[in-house]
Amino acid sequence: MADNNPFNLNTNSYQDYEVMKDLQPHCTRHELVSSQAKTWQIWRDNIGLQFKETAPGSGKYDIRKHCETCGRTTVHRQLATLEINEVTSVRSGISSRLATRIKTLLGYQEAFLLRELTGNLLEVDHKFPQIRWNTDEESNENASDEELISKFILLTRSNNLLKSRNCERCVQTNTRGNFPGIYYWYEGDKEWRTEPHDENGCVGCFWYDPYKWRDALNHLIETSENS
Repeated sequence: MADNNPFNLNTNSYQDYEVMKDLQPHCTRHELVSSQAKTWQIWRDNIGLQFKETAPGSGKYDIRKHCETCGRTTVHRQLATLEINEVTSVRSGISSRLATRIKTLLGYQEAFLLRELTGNLLEVDHKFPQIRWNTDEESNENASDEELISKFILLTRSNNLLKSRNCERCVQTNTRGNFPGIYYWYEGDKEWRTEPHDENGCVGCFWYDPYKWRDALNHLIETSENS
């Protein structure tokens, strides 16, 4: 079994891996440095590290148990193995060439606040969150413009993290995300009502397609005003 640390020395992830390589659950409040949901998603989807699920096939990795040090129930993370899943580790790769093409197609517009920003401030993100994937994604290098526009959005780093938190919370609680303070879904409601890996469950959520969400909400407001 390989136990080489896949992270750069002196990084938070390197430190957390050294703690977690014993394959035991570790408290995220006092044992682990990383706290962002995006960090663990990157470990799974970009590095190929495999976490122990709360229940087999659940797609949930936040183990909630009593922590003797904290004196309360906290979220723990646990690696299932030190073996790297090579298929998973490359499935979400987007080349710099493809990223530039997507940014150009989307007008360098950040989907959260509709700001036009320089390319270095924008990240290409899948509308359908990787945390819900259960199959490998085929290469998008030869995808049509329409296919790329339908699959990706642009977000800043902070808003990409916010999307990740909402999507991970949705997986954990079956409660869909919302635009901060606006509880509106243009299809369905706040409850996730499909199978865990069914993309249709995301339709109607702001975080899945901010553009369709705005169009639908504006149409609803316009219809109400004219009635």
